[in-house]
Amino acid sequence: MKETSAKIPQQKFKGHTDPVWGILHLPGGQRIITCSSDGSLRVWNLKSGKQIGEDWRDEVSRVWSIALSPDRKTVVSGSDDGAMRLWDIDTCKVTAKWTGHTTEVGSVCWSRDGQRMLSGSIDGTVRQWDVESRETILELMETGHNQVWAVVYSPDMTLIATGGWDGPQAGKYKSSVQIWDADTGKLVATLKGHTNAVRCLAWTQDGKILISGSADRSIRTWDTTKWEQTAVLDEHTSAVFAIAISPNGRILASALQDKTAQLWNLDNGQPINSPLQHAEPVNCVSFSTDGKLLATGCDDGDAYTWDVAAIVKEAGLDDLLLDLKVSR
Repeated sequence: MKETSAKIPQQKFKGHTDPVWGILHLPGGQRIITCSSDGSLRVWNLKSGKQIGEDWRDEVSRVWSIALSPDRKTVVSGSDDGAMRLWDIDTCKVTAKWTGHTTEVGSVCWSRDGQRMLSGSIDGTVRQWDVESRETILELMETGHNQVWAVVYSPDMTLIATGGWDGPQAGKYKSSVQIWDADTGKLVATLKGHTNAVRCLAWTQDGKILISGSADRSIRTWDTTKWEQTAVLDEHTSAVFAIAISPNGRILASALQDKTAQLWNLDNGQPINSPLQHAEPVNCVSFSTDGKLLATGCDDGDAYTWDVAAIVKEAGLDDLLLDLKVSR
């Protein structure tokens, strides 16, 4: 079947020499930033697809995760040397380096007020950092995960959700989502259902729904008032590596090992149109602040942008574009 114009990337960003593991939209709506296991962060012009300036590099260390501060002035990166680095967007330089993990930092997350930060590592631990003092203020050593792949704050910052690989149990591979009190580190709930590593987590802006994606090929939604599973999105054919929720909370994007990205209608849990095809496995997804553009990062070292508005309209689901707001 011939692809329509809506299913063809708007732009391609070529330059990384290893897989792209993180992608973010930068302030102003004209740039994206990517991180790669080639050890660099790179900034790109959305319109031309060209790299802006030199690579951002600090020592020789592969970069696995990035997150943008709420004030949109700083990017934090997690690397395989166990360190987190804070980068000033204007100067493109490292302003701080935090150490503590013993191996790869696969997930990083800012609190909504920008005062705290989370890091999850393949060493199985989670750390919460005070941004001003640059010190660990909470360390979760006994997470129940052999490896931590995902960490995220609840919107009100009172809870922390973690996901990862829990290891073999009774001859089977089981993985859970753990919910923690952000102040005390006390375990609040354990969400069971995934049968392989939980690779990604996302919380809806109202805090009522937590979404998890797994190597077991499923995405699950959880009611955070009862900590019960409410839906399973299981039409994927391979592992789910990353998820992102549109600013209006109506659309979910998933990045998949089968070389595709998928858009989902969160109102009914159904796919929107057919998957977005890539040359290699897709590792990361990110919506623009207006929700009308999706950026994806791929195993081939390239990044792409896709016209979400056109895809949704082509599927006859224009109402999913209503109430799009600029997230701050």
